[in-house]
Amino acid sequence: MTEVTYGLDAISALNDEGESGGSGPEFTSFRSGTTYKVKVLGLHDLSTEYTYGIFKKVNSFAATKPSKKSARGNPVAEYTPWDLAWKYHKDKSDDWQDEHGQEASKYRPSQRFAFGFIDLETDETIIIDLSKKQEQVVYPVIKRKEKRLDKRYFELSKTGTGMNTVVMMSAEDLEDLTDKEREHFDNAPKEFDKEALQKVWIRKTKEEQVELLKEAGFDVSLIGFDPNKDKSEEKTSEPPKQEIEDKENDDPTSQF
Repeated sequence: MTEVTYGLDAISALNDEGESGGSGPEFTSFRSGTTYKVKVLGLHDLSTEYTYGIFKKVNSFAATKPSKKSARGNPVAEYTPWDLAWKYHKDKSDDWQDEHGQEASKYRPSQRFAFGFIDLETDETIIIDLSKKQEQVVYPVIKRKEKRLDKRYFELSKTGTGMNTVVMMSAEDLEDLTDKEREHFDNAPKEFDKEALQKVWIRKTKEEQVELLKEAGFDVSLIGFDPNKDKSEEKTSEPPKQEIEDKENDDPTSQF
């Protein structure tokens, strides 16, 4: 069974610098130019996972059996197929700017955070997907108002694109809400559904990950898988376990 980190454990990970799952809750769209007026029910309404994916090519997913990570979030043991693809290119790269460095960044896991809110416009629960850097902007604002969550609403917004994307969070006075928004604020549930925060992550098995690598154009024979075999026939392949050095020049784009 996959373990997902949420609540206090997710917050600890946040402050630490150093289609398998079936139907269930989904992330709410949070495109650039979007602003939500939300109520925060609790300081611990978040979960975290390491996810993989390639923009406009492979949708984001988490592994059913996650690899072990270093303090910097790099895989160091019990590699997933996508970790193996990352490591294949990483080992051939002199720095993150060369061809292999750029290829490695496609397959590197990225720590993501899911935070639950009440949308005051629609009166619905929403779950927002944020990168670690974005969550480090959002969480401190909520933390500062921890004892006044019943006296403040928050505005969550996103602007810009790519590496220039900016997420902002601000605490606002209730008097600024419309009558309908204030009604939704007052009638909001006492607690957020923690189970939804766990189920929101789409997880893929090893076999499914191999198929997704093929879709991404990666030659899986380079990491020990037979590209001609049906996914149900794939066998476990992992290089000898070894310690992976966390370089200071780690991929600078991984958290955007």
